[in-house]
Amino acid sequence: MHRLVSLLYFVLGSWASSISSREAANASEAFITSVTLSSDGLSYYTVIGLGDMNFRVSLDTASSDLWIMASSCSTSACQIVPRYPLTYESATYQSVNENSTQFVAEYADGTIAGGFVAKESFHLSNLTVPNQAFALITDSNVTMTDDISGILGLGFPRISTINATSTNSTPFFPSLAQQGLLQYPLFGVSLTRNSTGTLSLGAIDSSVVTNLSNVEWNPVVEFSPFGNESNSSSYYQWAIPLTNLSVNGTSVALSPSYPTVTGNRSIAIFDVGTPGIYGPWADLFSTFTSARLVNEAGKFSRAPIKIFNYIIVVGQWAVPCDSAITLSFTFGQRNFTLQPTDYIIGETSGDPGLCLAWPIALDPSPDGIDWQFGTPFMRTVYTVFSYGIDTLEPPMIGLYSLSNATAPESTLLINSFLASASEVIGTTLPNSLLLTPTATTPAYSFNTSVPASTGAIVQAALATSTYSPIFGAVTTIPDSATLNLSAIPLIQPLPTVATYTVTDSAGMISTSVSRISIPSIVLGAPPGWSSAGFTVRAPAFTLLLSFVVFPSLLSSLLHCTSLDFS
Repeated sequence: MHRLVSLLYFVLGSWASSISSREAANASEAFITSVTLSSDGLSYYTVIGLGDMNFRVSLDTASSDLWIMASSCSTSACQIVPRYPLTYESATYQSVNENSTQFVAEYADGTIAGGFVAKESFHLSNLTVPNQAFALITDSNVTMTDDISGILGLGFPRISTINATSTNSTPFFPSLAQQGLLQYPLFGVSLTRNSTGTLSLGAIDSSVVTNLSNVEWNPVVEFSPFGNESNSSSYYQWAIPLTNLSVNGTSVALSPSYPTVTGNRSIAIFDVGTPGIYGPWADLFSTFTSARLVNEAGKFSRAPIKIFNYIIVVGQWAVPCDSAITLSFTFGQRNFTLQPTDYIIGETSGDPGLCLAWPIALDPSPDGIDWQFGTPFMRTVYTVFSYGIDTLEPPMIGLYSLSNATAPESTLLINSFLASASEVIGTTLPNSLLLTPTATTPAYSFNTSVPASTGAIVQAALATSTYSPIFGAVTTIPDSATLNLSAIPLIQPLPTVATYTVTDSAGMISTSVSRISIPSIVLGAPPGWSSAGFTVRAPAFTLLLSFVVFPSLLSSLLHCTSLDFS
């Protein structure tokens, strides 16, 4: 047992002493933490620290701000979750304009969160960011479960309310990139079917991505300014062009909302905060045999790994539950295939044999984003969000497929999936077939007199130019063979299970398995406060050190230990 552990430390020590001085200085500048699917299936959350208090926050790549419910919020939505205690005098708290800078976040479902801007010491995994700007929410109807207290936005500064209203208040991830605090300005998201996953900062999770050459890198699209917002385009959302859609191998003609603006390309956003897949009416199910449009609102319950209390809206489709049809989306030059168990939501009660399915149809959006790829799609890939480098490199989205299967799943497997879900959706379809409606396209929101492109090099607002670019100035899909993939830093979560093999003095060999204990933490209260009432088990990866490796050393490390990374 001691020899096994010593060997691992020896390899790490030898590696650390042999790398260059810059690499040695940056060896700790990558972090990884676990994420968990909420019980209502609507979001993935992680644990952060503000000052000396802990909170659960939902991840969101379609917004940029961090906000937390405050103790002064008295709405029913606030009362059921841990809140930041305003009466506690945190040593690291800083007011902004004496707490008078207002913050408002409005969401597509009509909910709203309002409060004021402040600054506090921020902690995630082993990372500490002093004076991080965030919002304390004093009024909200945003309903959250599982003691989730707020949202951690991971988007661009342009969509930040705080950044627009308060000086020196760069959002969390852009701040890390602009200060050069990460080994490389990227983050990776891994979501699994069993409701867990990881968020890595500054490196890619090599326990998931085992072959970097299979990552498809896509330059992010720019957006023109709103009206007189500025005289130049900039990065607005984590959005890339969707090249093609096929149903069971048959291509479907895409219908971009603003073809003259986007060069006849459909634009797709990747959002970990969206629990579904959404696309234009004209693109959906046109070649899907026996698909039916649903036009009846209702609610139904879901299993823990799915969506609870999902509201059926106009644009919902039903497909045969025993369908073996695949949906393939092409980004760059690679197809990413969804099997029925990826896109089927659940069986309807009124029409046995029919199941509700993703995608759901949406009317055109005035921002020109045609498709939204949320967690049902992101569970099938590892997603890398590379932030880009000022004057050197555009933002990129890297997609790494977690399955190479392109053939349809068997009916037996699909039936087994539906049986294990143990759910029937309380929905009755219309007695007659509904025609697909024709949507009206609203006026485009952006100033088209200012051109916007894909993969543009910008002078500011991305990562500091002290980084050495891996992708360089690319406006199209780069060839992996031309990239220095060995420069991409990798990280692994430490194991939660360790297997030890011991040989005693008589030569007898015994094996034991030990699970690393996960300590409990208190949410929403400083240490020692009697008002603390939310005690939970902390995510294992949040409290354990992680190690960063380079690809050339990864295989050596994995062969030196029998630790289980499950």
